[in-house]
Amino acid sequence: MTKRRKNLGKLGENLAKKALLKKGYKFITQNFSCRLGEIDLVVKDKNTLVFVEVKTRYCENDCLPEEAVTPRKINSIKKTGQYFKLTNPGFPDPLRIDVVAVELNPVGFKLKALRHYKNITG
Repeated sequence: MTKRRKNLGKLGENLAKKALLKKGYKFITQNFSCRLGEIDLVVKDKNTLVFVEVKTRYCENDCLPEEAVTPRKINSIKKTGQYFKLTNPGFPDPLRIDVVAVELNPVGFKLKALRHYKNITG
C-alpha cells in the first residue's frame, strides 16, 4: 500500500470516528488486526459492539466508496470481530457490522460526503 493511500485511509477513519462520536458512540479501538484480518474501528453503540469498515475515496464524478465493501471483506470482518470478542469478553454480546463511506474533494481533500450504514449484514 502506498503512503498516500495509507494517509487517505487514516484521514477517512479519523473523520468516521469523529462522526460516530458525535452520534454518541463510544470509541474502543482503531485498526484492530490479527491473522484473520483487520477492523478499522471498534465502537460501542449503547449495548451493541460495532465493527466499522471505513471506505474513503476522492474523485470528481459520483463515486461510491461503499461499493468497495465486498462479501469477502464482510466475511473477514465477521471472523476478526468474533476473535476480538473472544479475546475481549467484557464487551456486550450483541454484535453488528457498520460501514462508513467517506468522500473527499480531490482538491484539498476536504470532506464532500459521509454516509453511515448500520448493520449491513442484517
